Amino acid sequence: MALSLGPFGVPIPNEITVITGAILSGSGVLNIGMTYISILSGLLTAITLFHFAGRKFGQHLKHKFQHSRNFQQAEKILSQRGDWAMCIGIFIPVVRYFLPFLIGFNRGSLKKFMIISYSSALVWTLTFFTAGTSFGHHLLSFFNHF
Repeated sequence: MALSLGPFGVPIPNEITVITGAILSGSGVLNIGMTYISILSGLLTAITLFHFAGRKFGQHLKHKFQHSRNFQQAEKILSQRGDWAMCIGIFIPVVRYFLPFLIGFNRGSLKKFMIISYSSALVWTLTFFTAGTSFGHHLLSFFNHF
């Protein structure tokens, strides 16, 4: 749930949320399967909402952003390397939510967006969740020394 609230003002980085959930799951405090499903569904909900927000409100905002150099550069990258941008974008904070908005804004294919972004989200969550369950106790020991 925190992953779907994160982009809407909850100031907790997604990586911290996933690793914390994984550590708690690995130590038996939380159910490992339910925790992972919650994490994945939270991220999928957030990127899907941003995609639909881009579709719904993108054209109304276009005149505000179209002269921004950053916006023009993002659109150029998306048009040249859209599939790779979707894959890699999920691994970069902030871009993780801006990119689905931009894809929706440009009326990109919903099916293609879902296939590429959802599979990338699966890899991203599995990576951090596995790291948290496998190495979480080492992280806790490290921070206890300080």
